[in-house]
Amino acid sequence: MVAFFTMEDGRFTATPMAVSAWSSKQVAGTGVCGLLAREMETLSPGVGFVPARFTADLFRPVLNEPIVVRGEIVRDGKRVRVIDASIVQQGEVRARGSVMYLAVGQEPSGRVWQAERELPMPERELNTPGGDAPLFKSGEFEWSSDFASGQTGERKAIWQNLPALVEGERISAFQRAAFIGDTTNLACNWGTEGVGYINSDVTVTLSRVPEGHEVGLVAVDRVASDGVMVGTAVMYDRSGVLGTCVATGVSNVRRQVDMAEFSVSRE
Repeated sequence: MVAFFTMEDGRFTATPMAVSAWSSKQVAGTGVCGLLAREMETLSPGVGFVPARFTADLFRPVLNEPIVVRGEIVRDGKRVRVIDASIVQQGEVRARGSVMYLAVGQEPSGRVWQAERELPMPERELNTPGGDAPLFKSGEFEWSSDFASGQTGERKAIWQNLPALVEGERISAFQRAAFIGDTTNLACNWGTEGVGYINSDVTVTLSRVPEGHEVGLVAVDRVASDGVMVGTAVMYDRSGVLGTCVATGVSNVRRQVDMAEFSVSRE
């Protein structure tokens, strides 16, 4: 099975797909977010709750070596459950996350303003059992799986069908959302010279989890000053909007990633 990680004796090892574009000695933030979400999900309250807010703090590089993930319930109530998780390597916490589960309920009555959003979707569905290469859309250009096609200054959208997070396990809807949330950095900061910011955190807010295996992300806002960036994107599937993603980041011009030279292999 194609997967981002293998697991043995409770520790995770990254496959080549999970290695960072910034350094072969590090794990990509997408995989880090996925592992944190997986650990939190083992402590979830189950049916009737939505993981309404997921936040990951990426303050140290997660190394391309065995990973231990730890989780704990911080608050357990009838309508709210809060869970924390951390990734530990070499005796220190390298990333941490938190999720707030909220109980579902009846929608209040009345008419409330709601934003009208453009949600670009490719016509063809991504249906490969082991996951498909991501598709990118820049401005009015067509969808493409060629990273070079995204090397523009236009607004970006990303459409993905992910393979398994951990070998031997089916990726869950929440894991999928957390993983893809980290690509907010790519959607918001991919320009004509590649990606020059590395995100230090990401927050994903969800009114529901994704339906099906396809999830999209489209940039909606970006502000940057003196090497500090805040990017915002909307997450959606073929049924509509799921929620929003916000990432903050710092300039990394010394190791700016030229995405035109980057590729993803899922064979």
